[in-house]
Amino acid sequence: MRTILALLISSLLLSTPVLNQPAAGIEGCPMFPADNIWNTRVDTLPVAQRSAEYIASTGAATGVHPDFGAQWDGSPIGIPYNIVPGTQPLVNIGYGYEDESDPGPFPIPPGALIEGGPSSDGDRHVLVVDKDHCILYELFDAHPNPDGSWYAGSGARSDLNSHALRPAGWTSADAAGLPILPGLVRYDELVAGKIDHAIRFTASRTQRAYVWPARHYASSNTSLSVPPMGQRFRLKATFDVSTFSPETQVILVAMKTYGLILADNGSNWYITGTYDERWDDNGLLDTLVSELRRVHGSDFEAVDVSSLMISPDSGQSRSSVTNRMILNLWVK
Repeated sequence: MRTILALLISSLLLSTPVLNQPAAGIEGCPMFPADNIWNTRVDTLPVAQRSAEYIASTGAATGVHPDFGAQWDGSPIGIPYNIVPGTQPLVNIGYGYEDESDPGPFPIPPGALIEGGPSSDGDRHVLVVDKDHCILYELFDAHPNPDGSWYAGSGARSDLNSHALRPAGWTSADAAGLPILPGLVRYDELVAGKIDHAIRFTASRTQRAYVWPARHYASSNTSLSVPPMGQRFRLKATFDVSTFSPETQVILVAMKTYGLILADNGSNWYITGTYDERWDDNGLLDTLVSELRRVHGSDFEAVDVSSLMISPDSGQSRSSVTNRMILNLWVK
């Protein structure tokens, strides 16, 4: 009987359609396919074995902070993105980490928006979406040269219709070797009332390790009590969101359903979003800042997503619905 069930389970894994909904796209381009790990629900997955240790390490009493907006201290805050047509001229890119970067040229437009502004001494991410071919280009520590070329610490090219991951051990424009744009909180999503993907966040202490779908670590800390890059977290199902504003509830529901992905070293429980002047409209950002600080690390739990993985070199994901079906069959 167990043999028959094993064969049936194997068939389900290969043939059951993924029931995820596609994430909200940009200019007609998806933020990866609907069955990509970024767009997969994690609300029914098991809690990770070291969840309590990860929460303690990242700050059980620390509140969530939205790391995005319009202006802060006279500089833009959040990560902007640039939209270009497929005819955008290509420019050469030089890299500090050339051996882990995708070679140029990239379609970086003149005057491209840089995280923190042109004079920033921060991460200086540059994100570009080729809307006609649905290709995402991302740079870290990007600086324009007088001749129109760019110099960056690292850079990555992602096909938004593909599940391909970076080569194992490679960085991207982010420490975890993941794309940035698919994990950002965007103004248009918030006003539409739904965020249907995992949210990028940072932690001050990370492990010298990474878990799927991450491809890279950026730490010398070997403690198993510290979360590895790529670790998924979710807001606990018991957390009451009803006392928050409708806008904040959109983020909190996404945190329960799709969770957070640890993508970089930084301030604890800082969630990343886009630079957008509209965040300041009607005091929206002030509301988000004041309300999200009421959500603490202790309100989260780390999630084990290993059952969703089809291949370690692909972001394609089994749905949690399929996993529940398999578990129920096996138990019976």
